[in-house]
Amino acid sequence: METAPFGTRLIVRGPAWLRFDDVELSQENAWLRRKAEDPEHTGWYIERFRKLAAAGEDLAGEARLVDAMVPRRARILDAGSGTGRVGAALHAAGHDVVGVDLDPELVLAARKDHPGPSWLVGDLADLDIQPADFDAIVSAGNVMAFVAPATRIKILENCKRHLKDGGRLIIGFGAGRGYAFEDFLDDARAAGLRQDVLLATWDLRPFTPESDFLVAILS
Repeated sequence: METAPFGTRLIVRGPAWLRFDDVELSQENAWLRRKAEDPEHTGWYIERFRKLAAAGEDLAGEARLVDAMVPRRARILDAGSGTGRVGAALHAAGHDVVGVDLDPELVLAARKDHPGPSWLVGDLADLDIQPADFDAIVSAGNVMAFVAPATRIKILENCKRHLKDGGRLIIGFGAGRGYAFEDFLDDARAAGLRQDVLLATWDLRPFTPESDFLVAILS
């Protein structure tokens, strides 16, 4: 168990998130596969976003959408938080943010670059955060396209379980990443989630059959 600020408790059932040398696991999870193929990949990814931030690029588009959907001082889970850019922007807007990511290197970078939120290492398929009463859960950065296919429904079920009554789950990922939008929406229904709104971008453009990106707002 890893303890975090704000009375948050993260339970990870098993050490799978540490097994970067496990060939079978790396074949299942696209991020771990990339890390196994190129041990420098995470470092490159971290530096990429540091350079974008230093150049003044807009890295908070996802956070603006989520911020518009929740009350002030909401409790938000950044699921697959990466370098922390989305959760950090939501924290700056006054929200209580918990971020969880599989890669310890990304979590260390988030803690260094964006102090304030609670950044935790864990597998979204095997985590239990208490209290499980989030106003919103956001999963940006193509996270759902990276996770092991066998864990997709379980992750969606975990997200549903961590939402408070009236809470919403916001997931965004691109086409051509091995997870068809139709399959994702079928999995969301199988997990007991209701489809509220489908968008093609984080700036509220409508989703169409020709869209190459999906932002799904579920409850």
